[in-house]
Amino acid sequence: MTGTTVAATDAASGLPAVPLQDTVLLPERIGELTGLDGFGLGGELLATFLAAFLIGNLMLAMTGVAGPWAKRKITAAFTDRIAVNRLGPAGLFIIVADSVRLLSKELIIPENADRPAYDLAPIVVAASALLGFAVIPMGSGLHLADPEVGLAYVFAVSGIASLGLVMAGYASANKYSLLGGLRAVAQNIAYEIPLVITGMSVVIFAGTLQMGEIVAAQHETLVEIAGISIPTWYAFVNPFAFVLFLVANFAEVGRNPFDTPEAPTEIVAGYQTEYSSVHFVLIYLGEFLHIFLGGAIIATIFLGGPAGPVLPGIVWFIIKIWAVFFATQWLRSAVPRVRIDQLIEIGWKGLLVLSFANLVLTAVIVGLIA
Repeated sequence: MTGTTVAATDAASGLPAVPLQDTVLLPERIGELTGLDGFGLGGELLATFLAAFLIGNLMLAMTGVAGPWAKRKITAAFTDRIAVNRLGPAGLFIIVADSVRLLSKELIIPENADRPAYDLAPIVVAASALLGFAVIPMGSGLHLADPEVGLAYVFAVSGIASLGLVMAGYASANKYSLLGGLRAVAQNIAYEIPLVITGMSVVIFAGTLQMGEIVAAQHETLVEIAGISIPTWYAFVNPFAFVLFLVANFAEVGRNPFDTPEAPTEIVAGYQTEYSSVHFVLIYLGEFLHIFLGGAIIATIFLGGPAGPVLPGIVWFIIKIWAVFFATQWLRSAVPRVRIDQLIEIGWKGLLVLSFANLVLTAVIVGLIA
């Protein structure tokens, strides 16, 4: 591979454009900088590990800020309350305090728990989200891999979380946990199909499943208004698909109004009722990792990925996924949850039908243009 950049200038305005991403992937870049590429397969594996370690810790750091601090601050702003403000500037040290508090709690295992499944479930939930970031182009050279089936891969690995949730519900030996796990699986099946079908409408536009190519396809100018170039982000090209994908994504990550698998008013805390200490931390971490993964997918296939003016690509990428996170917390404060029967009905009778209609309409439009 060479170190050229994708789309160096804007075709309509002729002005220099911010590079979207380097064609050199992060493991190759680390191998070149450290000299590990001269040690054969072992050096390549070590460079890949270092790259994955960097990306993983970036996502974990954002999750560490989002869960204990940002979630409380955003909710407090919407509900006119005072959030954490005693520990450190703006209460930021609550991140450290909560980490110590949760990890130091006693790990209590239910007497009749299926121990292997009980222990593995939190790991499956968190790991499935982290694996998804492997193919996401984050800009500024932060891109682990760019396989030709990138979008299919990220849908596949993120769907593994459903297995972890049903494992947690079954293995806890608690009827509320089991009910929460079954609700989670029913919800994920109902909304994952519209999610994938809507994503395929983007594939029809881009002509590829490769994440880097999908980002590059959104660099052209859609229309120019008063000297301002509007890019061909698929959120502008097909706003209907964007809204469908956004709603399905909220259901996939279990945020309001689709958080019935863990509704405290009905089933205590659902599949995570019997989890404490590090087990609870992993499940809690997994939930927020999946929110950020959903935001990363939305940013990549609808919002031009890391593309944006002036600022480095990674900064724009982080802004976009935090915008999705902000939307989830907004809904959490503003929209009441729906009943489980309403949730399933919205998925199967609403989003599924609309996603197929969007797919057919997209195929017709692209076919006529071609």
